[in-house]
Amino acid sequence: MRLAALPLLLAPLLLSPLAHAAALSVCTEASPEGFDVVQYNSLTTTNATADVLMNSLVDFDTASGKVVPSLADSWEVTPDGLTYVFKLHPQVKFHRTEYFSPTRDLTAEDVKFSFDRMLDPANPWHKVAQSGFPHAQSMQLPALIKKIDALDPLTVRFTLDHPDSTFLPTLTMGFASIYSAEYADQLMKAGTPEKLNSQPIGTGPFIFTRFQKDASIRYKANADYFRGKPSVDPLIFAITPDANVRLQKLRRNECQIALSPKPLDVQAAKQEPTLKVEKTDAFMTAFVGINSQHPPLDKPEVRQAINLAFDKANYLKAVFEDTAEPANGPYPPNTWSYAKNLPGYAHDVEKARALMAKAGLKNGFQTTLWTRPSGSLLNPNPSLGAQLLQSDLAEIGIQAEIRVIEWGELIRRAKAGEHDLLFMGWAGDNGDPDNFLTPQFSCAAVKSGTNFARYCNQDLDKLISAGKTTSEQGVRTKLYEQAQTQIQQQALWLPLAHPTAFALTRKDVKGYAVSPFGRQDYSKISFKP
Repeated sequence: MRLAALPLLLAPLLLSPLAHAAALSVCTEASPEGFDVVQYNSLTTTNATADVLMNSLVDFDTASGKVVPSLADSWEVTPDGLTYVFKLHPQVKFHRTEYFSPTRDLTAEDVKFSFDRMLDPANPWHKVAQSGFPHAQSMQLPALIKKIDALDPLTVRFTLDHPDSTFLPTLTMGFASIYSAEYADQLMKAGTPEKLNSQPIGTGPFIFTRFQKDASIRYKANADYFRGKPSVDPLIFAITPDANVRLQKLRRNECQIALSPKPLDVQAAKQEPTLKVEKTDAFMTAFVGINSQHPPLDKPEVRQAINLAFDKANYLKAVFEDTAEPANGPYPPNTWSYAKNLPGYAHDVEKARALMAKAGLKNGFQTTLWTRPSGSLLNPNPSLGAQLLQSDLAEIGIQAEIRVIEWGELIRRAKAGEHDLLFMGWAGDNGDPDNFLTPQFSCAAVKSGTNFARYCNQDLDKLISAGKTTSEQGVRTKLYEQAQTQIQQQALWLPLAHPTAFALTRKDVKGYAVSPFGRQDYSKISFKP
């Protein structure tokens, strides 16, 4: 075996005796779909669950661009890339709540349980997840992981079916959070397994206390957190769909952090002495998913015509107010293997009409255009964006009816493939280019629901799979460039934008940084109330 990481000494973050915990309120834009993160794939849910309540074996450090220890202090990988052995951090405590009192610390059995429930159809917990396991399924983990063994209380071994260069980065994703097998057993014996989704237990920096849908989520600081108790206590998510209201709450100090601000709000905050703006280039792409299973959207000429008809420059100026780069494909430009020379679809209404005629649709057709009601980082003004696309499509005879659907329902129905055209966005979780390809364009992801183009093509699938079988970046780049070319030629998306990720905070908030992946870390924040 070759050593892949050295043990990390995690010194607790000790508070001085004079320090006083302060309540931190974060204005967020939507309710999570639930609290059992493995069942869902929206960033809103990851932020409310994995980011505050849970830990995974490893984390992704955005500064270094490397996988780093988390619940696992170290790991070893065999030269053939088929065996990963993780050494767990000792004495990691699970949350103690009114509904669960753990009798033991984290062990390898918890890691085994957390993955077996997603991978093994015979596991009694496998059938409990009403929404399935979209990430595990789209990332094809059941076919990749042959078995998981708890070698001793602090050692767990993963045996893979074949080498996969994305395996370790995949373990940094929210769905790879580690659950308490003891708590799961308690719920199953009580006949209440559904409570895993409403009364969560983890090892993370905060402990769940209460959720009021579309209003708030409350957490308290975890005094037993293995990296040290956070200095903010309690943590409150104030669910505030309207970006204008989020800014007003921030100004009144009702929130100390406001997520997903509108571009105009960012400019306003820069002028205010009590506020500050945090930002980074987001590892994200906003797009319109085109359901290739719904005629006549199954015709490449129609999908290409939609791309040509759209005035993207006008859209970016109106909706993002020039705070985003135009997207030409699935990858953000800061992705290694980004194809720089893709020809793209310049705004050309006449060419679009010619393609419609070629497809036998000279007189156009009727379709639907789905969007969310409230703004987000990847869609700051859903209503305006939908109206602009509707108007441009009308120029080539496509009559698109706009349907505004609540976020949770929109995600659920889109995963079932009910949409025609869908305003959507994707955030890469771990810096690896495959994180855009496998979840969005593989055949497995059609079944799991994360492939919003609903496109399954064996040639494209082979390119995506081949890119994971080697760690040679040059080889992977060539494969991924070919995949990007095919995705663009087939016009599976209408790529929109790569945004700059912003968050607004009060001036006295220290230790908060915007993640390019949209993840949230409130465990290192301090401020004086």
